[in-house]
Amino acid sequence: MTAFILDPGHIEAESMRIIRAGLTRPWTEDEFPVVERLIHTSGDPSLESVIAIHPQAIASGLKALKAGATVITDVEMVRAGISKQKLKSLGGTVECFLNAPEVAEQAKAWGITRSMTAFRLNPERLHNSVVAIGNAPTALIEVLRLAENPETRPALIIGIPVGFIGAKESKDILWERQDIPSVTVLGTRGGSPLAATVVNALIYTALRQLNK
Repeated sequence: MTAFILDPGHIEAESMRIIRAGLTRPWTEDEFPVVERLIHTSGDPSLESVIAIHPQAIASGLKALKAGATVITDVEMVRAGISKQKLKSLGGTVECFLNAPEVAEQAKAWGITRSMTAFRLNPERLHNSVVAIGNAPTALIEVLRLAENPETRPALIIGIPVGFIGAKESKDILWERQDIPSVTVLGTRGGSPLAATVVNALIYTALRQLNK
């Protein structure tokens, strides 16, 4: 019978050792926590080849979180995966506007998705926030449109929508916008757990730096 490691701390440490030993790209020390967590959450070492981190993404995200920035998500599943107590200790909160009463009706009137509408109805909330998109390509496209205005531009966009309709294309557009700090996983792979994982990696890094 296989002998399993049972201690949680040992499991995590060994997982990270295996992941780091298998990395093939020259990540910076600040990028390692995000890359490792993305691979750990996906269970897929090949994900490394499609992880894209803007040169200013980590610094911008950490600065915003340390200043108590709001994290805004496209769906409740991303919101649920974020360590809200740890974020609260930094002075921040997590918000998702998708299920606000007015969103469904307005989305129908505009003929667009609810996730897109949720951001369009709350443009002022984006300023200096950390936006985490894990499901809806249309939400990412709307955030990028709003980010053209400095008054509604997030500090960091974590854009990792998943799927076969618009996900790859929306992430390609995000990555082309090198004027905006971003983290993404290029191609069709993505999802809420990966988006939440990036936020959590940044939260933990911010707390470590503040507690030194």
